[in-house]
Amino acid sequence: MIPYGGFQGRVGRTIAGSESWWPERPAAPAGAPNVVVVLVDDVGFADLGCYGSEIPTPHLDELAGAGVRLTDYHSTPMCSPTRAALLSGRNPHLAGVGHIANSDPGFPGYAGEIAADVPTMAELFRAAGWHTFAVGKWHLTKDSDMSEAGPKHAWPLQRGFDRYYGFLEAFTNFHQPHRLMRDNSPVEVDEYPEGYYLTDDLTGQAVSMIRQAKASDARKPFLLYLAHGAAHAPLQAPACDIEAFAGVYDDGWDEIRRRRFERQRELGLIPPGTELPGRNAEPGDDVAAWAELPPERQRLYARYMEVYAAMVAGIDRSVGQLRAALADLGELDNTIFVFTSDNGGSREGEEYGTTQYLRTLISKISGNDREDPAADVERYDLIGGPRVLAHYPRGWAMASNTPFRLYKCNTHSGGHAVPFLLSWPAALPQRGELRHQWAYVTDVLPTLLDLAGLQPGAEHSMAGIVGDATAAHAHQEQYSELQGHRGYVRGEWEIVTRHQPLTPFGDHEWELYHRAADRTQLHDLAADRPDLVAELAGAWERAAHANQVYPLDEGSRLRFLLRPPWHSAPAPVRLTPQVHTLERWTSLQLIQWRAFTVDVTLARPGRGVLVAHGGQGGGYVLYVDDELTFTHNGHGELRTLRCGPPGERVRLDVAAPGGWMWEATVSVDGEERGKLAGLPMLTGFCPMEGIDVGVDRRSPVVWENGSFPFTGRITEVVYTPGEYAPDAGANWVEVVRQIGQRYE
Repeated sequence: MIPYGGFQGRVGRTIAGSESWWPERPAAPAGAPNVVVVLVDDVGFADLGCYGSEIPTPHLDELAGAGVRLTDYHSTPMCSPTRAALLSGRNPHLAGVGHIANSDPGFPGYAGEIAADVPTMAELFRAAGWHTFAVGKWHLTKDSDMSEAGPKHAWPLQRGFDRYYGFLEAFTNFHQPHRLMRDNSPVEVDEYPEGYYLTDDLTGQAVSMIRQAKASDARKPFLLYLAHGAAHAPLQAPACDIEAFAGVYDDGWDEIRRRRFERQRELGLIPPGTELPGRNAEPGDDVAAWAELPPERQRLYARYMEVYAAMVAGIDRSVGQLRAALADLGELDNTIFVFTSDNGGSREGEEYGTTQYLRTLISKISGNDREDPAADVERYDLIGGPRVLAHYPRGWAMASNTPFRLYKCNTHSGGHAVPFLLSWPAALPQRGELRHQWAYVTDVLPTLLDLAGLQPGAEHSMAGIVGDATAAHAHQEQYSELQGHRGYVRGEWEIVTRHQPLTPFGDHEWELYHRAADRTQLHDLAADRPDLVAELAGAWERAAHANQVYPLDEGSRLRFLLRPPWHSAPAPVRLTPQVHTLERWTSLQLIQWRAFTVDVTLARPGRGVLVAHGGQGGGYVLYVDDELTFTHNGHGELRTLRCGPPGERVRLDVAAPGGWMWEATVSVDGEERGKLAGLPMLTGFCPMEGIDVGVDRRSPVVWENGSFPFTGRITEVVYTPGEYAPDAGANWVEVVRQIGQRYE
């Protein structure tokens, strides 16, 4: 028999006569630094005070003053790929996350999760003896794996973090998050306290984890990955924060952009002679002149930006609270602190902005225009609060990305040139210095491993340029790709495309820019240097094959229709009041693009919600007040059907005739009580809230009702998914495939 742990020491007849032996435990070197990485969402290059913004960010400015600011740092153009690259040090497609984690078309570069054989930052630091904490947005788990049934192999704890608090998905309601997780379990919240705000909650949770760890073992360093949901849509903030920006944006995006550009030149953030491009003018990406907008539009658009600025101010407050806690613990000087963004400012609010972000997403992907600018004007007073899921117009994204062109998702600089701050007071004497060397998100992990002494001299580490403004950075070539947009940087040259969906790929798309003389990509030299274009395009091809970039997204949206074979047709689901909210993705499969029925069996009558699915961004609810009532919330537009006494059995029968519409019929004990036609079908991220029985938790479908718990007794609620709508994408997979193959 082999002793525990392969023990080979001398064993006597007594403890005193035996040689003790213990297996080794990982232990960080004495005095090893803590590591804090703060990643924010959709914050552009120009959105911080220390990068030229009018938004006061004193704590981030202080962080910049305690270390270095990079002026030529680049993320990927979208959130999930950046997170994968940041946490793994691998190119996003090679890590398995070439796109957001909301599709799984069956290709290794687009799996929606970091590959099992790719170690994460947390796994590396934990193995070396660090505590590891993740707080905030994750978005590196397939949406189909987010239920309590899992599988959980791609959840934060399974990828190296000791603790986790946050949300697994792309975004959530900041006042009433639809689903928070603690470690491996959902936080079962019915209602949030008055004044709740997610950014502040995440900050408090992060500080608590640090304090608890240091109280338990003050010698052990920690890694904190704090990934804020701000300033991703929906644009929401505490009222007092919004009020601080009243009137600040009345002059509009053209003037704000001009002021930011002038401030950037004063701060030395951009090379002398850099030109500010005109307003983005590409079809579909174009921005109107502010002065030509009618006054009611200017007033509305300024309000959107006031809320966005308040969200950035909330991020700054978070950084201040975190640094204050570190100082209180005596840990601030020996903490490597990194702050950056996952991509440039987002154009997802499109031309007009929106008070209903989920409505705008569906309009874009479906081609079924549901936009309602007039209704958005009427909701002015609600913008920023829990009832409105707002996003600013793309004119403000243009200002966020000053001085660069285009937006999040583009491989032009506006999509990925973002702020980057790094400080380590105990070991880096640099204070408030700028670094103009080009750098990329995959350089962050090697830099942290190098500075922490785990992998000294790691390839692509930025430690050299952090310490020396004149040092060369070894990372000189890099491909980029997202949704068919492509780019390649080699030293002072770069090529880039702005690919149009369902058009041929080819060398004709490439633009060529000399980075040293044209940081803002204004002077396309492709026609003058076809030899160089061909050379760099060939380098892109080789990098694409080496990094699992193929197959390219031709814009057919086939990637969102393809699902693994284990995603079989959903079966009927029985729910009872004892089951807490059924998770969003699982709930959605019962209704998405299809007909469905909901059967409610009552054991005792009462008042309140029978079944609710969704919230203020869209949903539907069956409830009893004076009579049985069905209400459909079509992204803020309510349609209500009064149905008389509830009886013992209530059925909601929803037909899906096509055109992205539903028809709802309510019956009681077999008797039809009423019908509503022309209801907008809810799909995609909507309904964002899952299904509740006997209560409408968190964001309610009908605001005035609130949670409205049922006072009687419900035996069960049974969902039965029906046939797909005739124009549902799932019915047309092969047709869509054939359309896409034209561009092979």
